[in-house]
Amino acid sequence: MLKLYGFAVSNYYNMVKLALLEKGLPFEEVPFSGGQTPEALAISPRGKVPVLEVEHGYLNETSVILEYLEHTQPGRALLPSDPFQRAQVLALAREIELYIELPARACYPEAFFGMSVAPAIQEKSKAELLLGFASLARHGKFAPYVAGDSLSVADLYFLYSVTLARVVGHKLFGVDFLEGMPAAKALLERLEQLPNAQRVAADREAAMPQFLAMVAARK
Repeated sequence: MLKLYGFAVSNYYNMVKLALLEKGLPFEEVPFSGGQTPEALAISPRGKVPVLEVEHGYLNETSVILEYLEHTQPGRALLPSDPFQRAQVLALAREIELYIELPARACYPEAFFGMSVAPAIQEKSKAELLLGFASLARHGKFAPYVAGDSLSVADLYFLYSVTLARVVGHKLFGVDFLEGMPAAKALLERLEQLPNAQRVAADREAAMPQFLAMVAARK
């Protein structure tokens, strides 16, 4: 059986978890917080989550895990079979990660954990996020899903990265990065209502108090 290592508060972990659920694949969740201990690094070379254990060993990096699942596992397809269409989906997912997820992540300490982020970093993140969302508006189809008429890997990144980036926008900058993108807003609401997404969200909420306590202890 596939084993998914990580923790329920991680948005990258939840991308893979939702993919497994949507594809109807049996899997076991293994609590794993990563880190730099020899034990953690034996599973994840950079000590990051998520990690997927398969019959041949461990796989790390979310994008690689998602592609591996498409190549090797049955169930609902989350990538098109046509090479060009597949590349378009993967490009959208990569754009969301590089130009929305990563700039927003620089501001997570202040937006979510009561820490301070330097004004210069905040301004840099805001500028990059504005460009990232403008790119998403140009490239995304939202017809009705991010890349077209079916749920794809791009929607997993959209759901779990854009949601957090919007919180950063509201809390730190007083802006809604999806303003002027009604189809994107509607899609986000629709994705949040997926039964499997609601299951993932419930697990995240249940794990949140322990996670916040751990973060507080590290301050």
